[in-house]
Amino acid sequence: MIKKNPSEPSELKTIGFTPFIYCSNQPLFHVSRGVPIADALAQASDLLFLAKTLTVDAAYGKGTDCHAWAAHYLTAMSKAVIDDVVKVLKR
Repeated sequence: MIKKNPSEPSELKTIGFTPFIYCSNQPLFHVSRGVPIADALAQASDLLFLAKTLTVDAAYGKGTDCHAWAAHYLTAMSKAVIDDVVKVLKR
């Protein structure tokens, strides 16, 4: 039986150390532990695509403050996922 090297990217998972969205100087959310990094990065990509779309709408539309705030939160989530994956890859 061939055993896979646990450091292969296909076997790596998020560690869940990365917080995001703070309230009263405490993190309200964290990246979940144990998500395969390929899936986590795919989700971060989807979130960034949505944030990009919302920022374009906010830039050209009137009364689109909610789009800007939604994009802000989506980018915070995306950054946390990517930061968590980077922590895994640096181990």
